[in-house]
Amino acid sequence: MKKFIAILTMLLTFIPMMARDNEEVDVQGIIFGHLKDSYEWHVFSTNSRDYIIDLPVILYSKVSGWHFFMSDKLEENGSYDGFHISDEGAFAGKLVETLPDGTELKPLDLSLTKVALGVIINCLLLCIIIMCTGRWYRNHKETDAAPRGFVGLIEYVVAMIVDDVIKPSIGKDYRRYAPLLLTMFFFILLSNIMGLIPIFPAGANVTGNIAVTLFLALITFFTVNIFGNREYWKEILWPDVPIFLKAPLPLLPLIELVGIFTKPFALTVRLFANITAGHCIILALTCVIFITANMGPVIGTTMTGVSLFFMIFMNCLELLVAYIQAYVFTMLSAVFIGLSRQEHDGEKKKEITNN
Repeated sequence: MKKFIAILTMLLTFIPMMARDNEEVDVQGIIFGHLKDSYEWHVFSTNSRDYIIDLPVILYSKVSGWHFFMSDKLEENGSYDGFHISDEGAFAGKLVETLPDGTELKPLDLSLTKVALGVIINCLLLCIIIMCTGRWYRNHKETDAAPRGFVGLIEYVVAMIVDDVIKPSIGKDYRRYAPLLLTMFFFILLSNIMGLIPIFPAGANVTGNIAVTLFLALITFFTVNIFGNREYWKEILWPDVPIFLKAPLPLLPLIELVGIFTKPFALTVRLFANITAGHCIILALTCVIFITANMGPVIGTTMTGVSLFFMIFMNCLELLVAYIQAYVFTMLSAVFIGLSRQEHDGEKKKEITNN
C-alpha cells in the first residue's frame, strides 16, 4: 500500500511538470486519432522521434490499376504515386487518387489498416486461448477433477453463456448455433478488452469501428434469415391477424419486413456507440491533465489527481461494459435466431405429449 501511495504521489507531481512542455493540446485530434482507422500504427513517442509500424497499402484504381506500397511513403510529402489521404468530405481519412484534371477518385482500398491488423491479432489471440483450453481437455479424462485457473474460468463462462443465454433463447436446436454464438461472444469480449490496453499489440479500436460491428450484425442477420423455418416467414409475410391488416394493403407484412433490417441495425449501433463513448470519456479525462498543467502547480496537481481517479474508475467500469456488451450482443443474436426457429403450436403439443 505504501508503494502504491508513493507511485501515485510521484505521478501527481511528475505528470503536470511533463505536461507543461505542451503549450496546446489538440483534444479533438487525440480523441478522433484513436477512434478513426489509419494506415499506420503509432506505438509510442519520445522527445526525439515517433515509433510507428508502417502497414501495407493495397489499392486498385480504374485509371492506373494496382498499387502496392508501405504507408511510410505517404509521410514523406503527404502523397505518393498520385494518392493522398483526404482531409475533408465523404472520403476524409481515406486514400484518394488525384486525376490530371484535378478531380479526386476513390480507389478500391484493400489496405491492411490499423483496425484490420487489430482484428487479425485478436483472432489469433482468441485461437491461441481456445486451443490452449482445448489442450487441457485432450490431456485429461472426464473423471478427472474440474480445471482451475484460466481454463476453469473459460469453462465457467462457456457453460454460463450456453445454459443461461443460448439454450433458453433458441431451444432444442441450440447445439447447432452454440459454436457461432460463443465465437462472437469471445471475439467481442476480447476486442473490447484489447481496446482498453494502450500498449501494442493492443490498443486498436476494433469494436468501436462501425464496419466491424456491422459485419458482426450481418452474420446474425444472414443466420436468422437463411435458416429461419416456415413459421418464421409465415409470421412475417402472412401473420395471424385480421385480414384488413394484411390485404389488400400489406400493412403488417411491410412493418415486419422493415423489422428484419432494424434488428441488425440495432446490434450494430448498440455495440459501436457504447464502446466509442467509453473510449471518448477515458481520452477526455486524460487530456484534462495536459489542459490544466499550465494553470499553476496547485490546480495542475489537483486536477491530475482527480483525472487519475476518474480514469481508473472509468477503466474499471469499461471492463464491466466490455463484458456486458459482449453478453448483450450474444443474447440478442440468440433471441433473434430463436424467433426464427419457432415451432407451430401443433408441433409443440406433439413434442410435449411425446415427452
